[in-house]
Amino acid sequence: MSVKQVKAISIIGMMSELEKVVKFCGDSQMFHPDDAMSFYSDTQSFVPLHTKNPYTAPMQELEDSAELLGFRLEYSKPKDFNAGESAVFKYVSYFVSKTESLANRKLRLQQDIDNCKRNIEKVSHFVGSNINFTEIMQCEFITPNFGRMPTESYEKLSQYAENPYVLFFPYTSDSTHYWGAYFTPPEQKEEVDRIFSSLYFEKLDIPPIAGTPEEYKASLEKDLDSLEKELEEVQKKIDDFLKDERSKCSAYYSKLQEFDSYNEIKRYVYKYNKSFILVGWIPSDKEAYFTKHLDGIKSVEYSLTDGKDELKNSPPVIMKNPPFVRLYEFYVKMYGLPNYNEVDPTLFVAITYTLFFGIMFGDVGQGLVVAIVGALMWKLKKMEIGKILVPCGISGMIFGFLYGSVFGFEHALDGIHSALFGTNGKLIEVMESDSINMIIYGSVAIGFVTIAISMLVNIYSSLKRKDYESAFFGANGVSGFVFYVSLVVGLVCQMFLGIAVMTPIYIIFLIAVPLILIFFREPLGELAKKSKNKKSFKWGEYCMQSFFEVFEICLSYVTNTMSFLRVGAYILVHAGMMLVVFTLAEMVGGVIGYIIVLIIGNGIVMALEALLVAIQVLRLDYYEIFSRFYIGEGRAFKPIKAQKETE
Repeated sequence: MSVKQVKAISIIGMMSELEKVVKFCGDSQMFHPDDAMSFYSDTQSFVPLHTKNPYTAPMQELEDSAELLGFRLEYSKPKDFNAGESAVFKYVSYFVSKTESLANRKLRLQQDIDNCKRNIEKVSHFVGSNINFTEIMQCEFITPNFGRMPTESYEKLSQYAENPYVLFFPYTSDSTHYWGAYFTPPEQKEEVDRIFSSLYFEKLDIPPIAGTPEEYKASLEKDLDSLEKELEEVQKKIDDFLKDERSKCSAYYSKLQEFDSYNEIKRYVYKYNKSFILVGWIPSDKEAYFTKHLDGIKSVEYSLTDGKDELKNSPPVIMKNPPFVRLYEFYVKMYGLPNYNEVDPTLFVAITYTLFFGIMFGDVGQGLVVAIVGALMWKLKKMEIGKILVPCGISGMIFGFLYGSVFGFEHALDGIHSALFGTNGKLIEVMESDSINMIIYGSVAIGFVTIAISMLVNIYSSLKRKDYESAFFGANGVSGFVFYVSLVVGLVCQMFLGIAVMTPIYIIFLIAVPLILIFFREPLGELAKKSKNKKSFKWGEYCMQSFFEVFEICLSYVTNTMSFLRVGAYILVHAGMMLVVFTLAEMVGGVIGYIIVLIIGNGIVMALEALLVAIQVLRLDYYEIFSRFYIGEGRAFKPIKAQKETE
């Protein structure tokens, strides 16, 4: 519901103590570094500490080597592990070298095994053909070529009938290829090989000593058995190596990540003569812990200032909300984080989004399904939107109970409503004319209340930012609030309740005067600032511009309020869509057909309506609510951490 307080800390010390300070800041996991140049006025003597990151390459090598062996390195900080930089680099070199040797050997064996299996499969097509590869290969005046060609290519051989050297002798065939050989004299070899290559002939590599196809196949199978045994031995060596080195490798990898994070902090360090300057942010409630450790480092001095006193440097934001409200930080972050000195709108979003979704998606059965789907989306896929759908689905169930709707059955809860509320039937008959009018008026009332509350939040937020023009004279400030509320209340009392409140005094002081203050908000805002450098105005130009702006503001009050009609519209849309589903089910006829249409129809309505309602409610929050009081230009608090965040 608020932004957690932070403090700016400026650390100055001798260069000899830099490593200790940087290490502590990294280990603390609560230090957000910032550019020191923006915190000091005299920075002529500041020199950036240009340091090359020597840890990125070894860390990547270690990750790649571990991946070669089939496991992923993750950060885990073991106790009492204090390896230095040289020890880490030495281990990385050893691990990478050993891994590459084992992995390359395994890869070569796998390639040899694959090649051997392919040759066994190929030579199988020549088994039983009474060919002696050794004798044929020793022919002096012809060159034999054994292999296969596609069936389509074999059929094209007739095109070369005039060439006596383009002859193919098939031995076996399958559905896609012909297996056989062609023979070429040395003087025609180049041309004939080119022709068969164009026919996609695949040659079978036969060693000089092969014997018959049966003997060659037996030899290949023997080689395959030997290669597979050798591969098993290599895999055992890899498994033993991993067993011995996995935990040690993770420890060194974690230490590398720590060194890398320390180097990230050094990017923000400036040298000042023989000293260094480091500036950053820490949570206010961690001040005692942080300063206690800095006090233990010699020659180090520091100063702390509250975030509210450093607004010009845009303090980073830590959002602080209870568990339920925290779910909706996802939507706030999509729009933009709050500035340090403005109101966190997450609570407002949590209430309005859940409430509006339930009103627009009121159905007990469908709300239950949405809640279950949302829980599964988060549980299985870790989708942020899934967590939000759970309370929204529950809200839909609550309002569905009030509407008396269960999977579109509008009278399923009539008995319960009669017992609880003493009604003749269900509490709210959505499609009746009286209920429709009530829904429309209720939607406008919801819009009015929501906009009025948004204005009050803006007044508070503007005062917090000391933006008095927005707080008192803006369209969403005190003047706008008085004008809007007075106008709506006056019209309702006059037109619907028969109470004559729109007297001349009421109109002058509660409608006309606030409108005049809005008209002159900029000059009045300049007066409220009490600034010596007053802004000058060209009154003719200002009045013309302000007239159209005030006209647009008045129009926006109407359109923004009417925009909430979509809340009621979706109540009617839901009932109408389910009425169509039931009509189609009755047209199909038969119990089975009726049930199938209802199931499919409910599924389509749920998917379509849940998507549309989710988007429309988000639109109301972003455009009708946020636009009145929220800036959302803050930046996140991102402390340097050794552990990398995983997606």
